[in-house]
Amino acid sequence: MATELHETIFMAKQERHKNLFLNYKNLNIFPVELLKDEGLQFLERLYMKRNSLTTLPDNLAQKLPNLIELYLHSNNIVIIPEAIGNLARLQSLDLSNNALQMLCPEIGRLRSLRHLRLSNNQLKCLPPEIGDLQDLETLDLAMNQLMSLPDRLHRCLSLQNLTVDHNLLSHVPRQLCWLHRLNQLSMAANRLTFLPLDLGRSRELQFVFVDNNVDLKGLPSYLYNKVIGCSGMGEVLTEALVGLPAEVKVIGSQTDNVVPLEELAMRTMHRIYHHRPAGLNLLPPIILPKSLLDLLQFPLGHCHRCSQAMFTIIYPKLFPLRDTALAGVHRRTTVSFVAYCCSSRCLRTFDLQG
Repeated sequence: MATELHETIFMAKQERHKNLFLNYKNLNIFPVELLKDEGLQFLERLYMKRNSLTTLPDNLAQKLPNLIELYLHSNNIVIIPEAIGNLARLQSLDLSNNALQMLCPEIGRLRSLRHLRLSNNQLKCLPPEIGDLQDLETLDLAMNQLMSLPDRLHRCLSLQNLTVDHNLLSHVPRQLCWLHRLNQLSMAANRLTFLPLDLGRSRELQFVFVDNNVDLKGLPSYLYNKVIGCSGMGEVLTEALVGLPAEVKVIGSQTDNVVPLEELAMRTMHRIYHHRPAGLNLLPPIILPKSLLDLLQFPLGHCHRCSQAMFTIIYPKLFPLRDTALAGVHRRTTVSFVAYCCSSRCLRTFDLQG
């Protein structure tokens, strides 16, 4: 095997191969032949699936500077070196089925990265720097031990496919709703109790899977015309509003005709700072608590009837799935769609069918 490996790498150097396949080679350490002399300066794709690697060399980027794709699926890698951030041209990184317990912040330096696969590891958290990957299109985090997602994930402006199945998530940050290129979101088999009010508001988001979240009782009405997976969800209609975000201070009803003063003030400031005329320079509201500043930037949600931003109050309207046209499609759940409105007037006039 060693002779065969040596010959494979020798030929790749001699013939300046762009692709090198080292899958199923029983490798315990990274081949030193790849790192000798100048390395493989011309190599663009390296396949090392199903070996027994436990780490990567610190000088990987120095010896393989032109790597575009690196496939390390099914090894025993526990940690990746900080030097991984030096692979400036890397577009695809597959570290699925390893033993990763943490991800170094330097992962955020891979500014060309488009596909990152980290499924079936032992990750309990992600570094905030992952939000620096503005070209990232695919992020697979399934089958880890994640209890939360970074708030800065919304900065991955190119993200199209996000998979976080089989983790320990109890909630997802509402900032995810600002990922306007996101097309598919899969969060099956977690511990979700509530979904962001604006989830599905983006027209680009077409596929949402939240199957087997037994404590999740309701879906935002924005998801009504999307492709959704919701089997194995909660079935108690009266508990559809369990687990609301802490920012919700009031749950309004059809008889509440006066919006609280705090909510009106937040809506006014939001209009001033987000819809002010060009050239009008206003100081930021620095006297507000940080929690309210965050709300101004990322509102709790937008009215499902008129799109008014909401901050501390919601007017919910429940539509049992069994009473909708989708009842025949989702026979194994009695989950409800929930419309979140900004006033009693919008609540009364909202129609799920359009």
